[in-house]
Amino acid sequence: MIKQINGDRLHSYLVKNVAPKLSFDESRDYEEWRGEIKGKLNELLGFDVIAENACPVNIDIEETVEFDTYTRIRFTYESEKENLVPAYLLLPKKEGKFPLAIALQGHTTGFHISIGEAKYDCDPDYIERSDFGIQAIANGYAVLCIEQRGMGETRSNLYPGPGGVHSCCVTAMTAVNLGRTVIGERVWDVSRGIDALEKMAYDCIDLSKIVLFGNSGGGTVTFYAGCCDERISIVAPSCAFCSYEASIMSILHCVCNNIPQASRWFEMEDLSCLIAPRKLVVLTGKLDDIFPLDGVQKSYETVEKIYAKAGVPENCSLTIMPKGHYWCKDEAWEAINTAKNQLGW
Repeated sequence: MIKQINGDRLHSYLVKNVAPKLSFDESRDYEEWRGEIKGKLNELLGFDVIAENACPVNIDIEETVEFDTYTRIRFTYESEKENLVPAYLLLPKKEGKFPLAIALQGHTTGFHISIGEAKYDCDPDYIERSDFGIQAIANGYAVLCIEQRGMGETRSNLYPGPGGVHSCCVTAMTAVNLGRTVIGERVWDVSRGIDALEKMAYDCIDLSKIVLFGNSGGGTVTFYAGCCDERISIVAPSCAFCSYEASIMSILHCVCNNIPQASRWFEMEDLSCLIAPRKLVVLTGKLDDIFPLDGVQKSYETVEKIYAKAGVPENCSLTIMPKGHYWCKDEAWEAINTAKNQLGW
């Protein structure tokens, strides 16, 4: 008798039975556990390897364009040797000092979407909902828009076409072979972007008040950067937060979502201890088919327990947006601005 073969059977069995060594345990000393989580995440992201190639943040301002309500500055900064990060800085023309919003596109054709400019035929659909920089200016922020590694202008020359869900696979797998992760590299770029703005020292930007947000792949890096850089006050991942079991290990995703060996040590929700006590604003789509709502809600239950353990249960929130894998700007900004107002900004 020929037996039925199922290529997913072994991994499905292991995924359901994995017991992460650093799962949240209410009986453990919280600060000791948190320290172990932090050390392990930094190790798995490859930060030590990335740091070996660190360099001064060298900035080159390329273009300044004036609009009615803001000034847009195009610049690059060197986040590590041989890596230039393209960025746009949007500065309100009103008088005053403004919180900084850092915007991260996901698997679109690039960060030009954030400033509302189209380069490719498919861009108008993205711009309609994901012109993050324009949205943030309208909500009272100065804005830093960053091109993520392996996407848009920084995609590998080995990938044909303007972009797409698998445009960063070459970048992600090369990073792994070098002892890094593309998530670690992208998080590094976010932190170096903040360093760049500290160096540029614009009077109208209040760098003590930083919001980081993004959708999909941008939401993923938002979450991890929030874990790693305590200068970020409000961490708002959209369509990205969910248990590994319910999302990236059971549904087809770009490989850039993966941190090698992560599930041996923690689930995604366990890492929220590295954001607490700061604000965590989880945004998710009711109909999201790659970060399923059931998985998000189950994971968020652990987030609530962690924030209670940290003594700040009011500093986390979950907003369920009405669509699928989609940034719903009205609901998203209401949640982000509620967190901002709670901080008294």
